[in-house]
Amino acid sequence: MSRSESNNAEPKSPSEAPRKDDWRERCHEVIFGFHTPAGKAFDVALMILIVLSVGVVILDSIRDINQRYERQLVLAEWCFTILFTIEYVLRLACVRQPARYALSFYGIVDLLAIIPTYLSLFFPGSQYLVVIRVLRVLRVFRILKLGHHIRDANMLTRALYASRRKIVVFVYFVCTLIVILGSLMYLIEGETNGFTSIPVSIYWTIVTLTTVGYGDITPNTPLGQTFSAVVMLLGYAIIAVPTGIVTAEITHANIVERATGGLRCDACEAGGHDKDAVYCKSCGEKLPTPESDAALT
Repeated sequence: MSRSESNNAEPKSPSEAPRKDDWRERCHEVIFGFHTPAGKAFDVALMILIVLSVGVVILDSIRDINQRYERQLVLAEWCFTILFTIEYVLRLACVRQPARYALSFYGIVDLLAIIPTYLSLFFPGSQYLVVIRVLRVLRVFRILKLGHHIRDANMLTRALYASRRKIVVFVYFVCTLIVILGSLMYLIEGETNGFTSIPVSIYWTIVTLTTVGYGDITPNTPLGQTFSAVVMLLGYAIIAVPTGIVTAEITHANIVERATGGLRCDACEAGGHDKDAVYCKSCGEKLPTPESDAALT
């Protein structure tokens, strides 16, 4: 083989070779990216469509509006559903692992946002379930760069998970207390005053202990009224317990985070930065300063 033929046989460099996945990359940049003007415009347009589609469903549930504009509302709902279906397919097509995205939180919400309209062809009335689309507005946190709110939500989630055993013990204690108080009220008032059974008395106890007070069942005897007052006061004391448990876990998490000096990025939630770090090592955004954290609290 001559030298010229061997040169012709050499493969082209990656920059010269045509890239078959260019459209996927451009699509991914627009749909999932929010730093570019096109990505921001797409997200804003998506938020507007979501709000409008939820508004259409709400208006469709009003009888007068439904009778007058039923055809227009159905047409608008199908237009929104088709647009969201195309968007969902494009999201699956431009990611490297479609199954992973489909099983993620946003992937499941995106799918549930379009299924009810198709189900309405077989099960009339199921189209009202598309109000779940409002969950897609959670992406507004990314658009408006409200990363510190996402960080606070993650901290609250971690605090709830860390205090799960205490909460389970507390719920078990409350359930036991409700059964005991309901049984006592059944013995005090009896069937003549509306407390026909222990389950009915337990229902009254739950309503009273949670300070809801429907008033459909009320004690008539002086002893029962005194007992109900004690249950009401006990309800206020019980409400404060889970709040204290979660607050203690959040305080503990804040102390540990400050002690370790691990700064967390508001944009991408990446942690483990040095104390003197200024920019995020993952996305390049500016890290929050202790002064900004104090202002948030």
